[in-house]
Amino acid sequence: MKTARALFASLLVLSASALISGCQSDPDIDITKLGLQSDPPDVLYSQGLANMKAGNMAEAARKFDSIDRDNPFSEWARKGLVMSTFVKYRQGRLDEALASGNRYMAQYPKSKDAAYVQYLIGLSYSKQIVDVTQDQRAASRTIDAMQAVIDNYPDSEYVDDAQAKIRFARDQLAGKEMQIGRYYMERKEYLAAISRFRIVVEKYPNTNQIEEALARLVEAYYAMGIVEEAQTAAAVLGRNYPDSQWYADSYKLLKSNGAEPRENQGSWISQASKKLLGT
Repeated sequence: MKTARALFASLLVLSASALISGCQSDPDIDITKLGLQSDPPDVLYSQGLANMKAGNMAEAARKFDSIDRDNPFSEWARKGLVMSTFVKYRQGRLDEALASGNRYMAQYPKSKDAAYVQYLIGLSYSKQIVDVTQDQRAASRTIDAMQAVIDNYPDSEYVDDAQAKIRFARDQLAGKEMQIGRYYMERKEYLAAISRFRIVVEKYPNTNQIEEALARLVEAYYAMGIVEEAQTAAAVLGRNYPDSQWYADSYKLLKSNGAEPRENQGSWISQASKKLLGT
């Protein structure tokens, strides 16, 4: 019986040795899944930082991820999740960065690194913003994420850049409305165009699109024969941006047919103009 047991034990040792040897020659097999004990979390964290310093971001991400996997809800797991989010953002793995960042915020919204992780979420959305001819969903999400930085962590060092990212995203959203509005103008669908320019004036008044939006309203209303609204749009444009080429063009259009800028205080344009800087 003892001999049989000894033989069985020897076979187990040989099988384990063969399996480990095979794993060493196969880089696609993760030996941590074979029941072997992984490094302590503090060691993994240090290894992750060392890989980051060496520029090996993929390996750094694996180290940080393994901390969270093997030591969930620990302080090291929390720190590893911060670094995993950062590394994935730096790698351009933006969807993964968003996934880990959102998981962090769900678990640790009041932690000392929460402002930074929320900022990384905003940056990850911001990196996905495309030109105005394409869908601007990422711009909207950038605004929401960065506004959360401002609202929830007003004393953090990330507020100034969060505000800058919001301004850029709002410019993009306004630009998208202008792009669609110009499309309708080219087809002489003036009511549809006006609805888009109106969105810019009312919702995005302090963006880099506002001057053109007011000038396009002058064109569209004038083309429809609604001269009073065209005059109001030109007057608001001239009062706020007197040196603008858009105003010069609008003024010329009105004067060419004997009209001039004149504001109707009851117009929606006049009411919306109160949101403009300098008004």
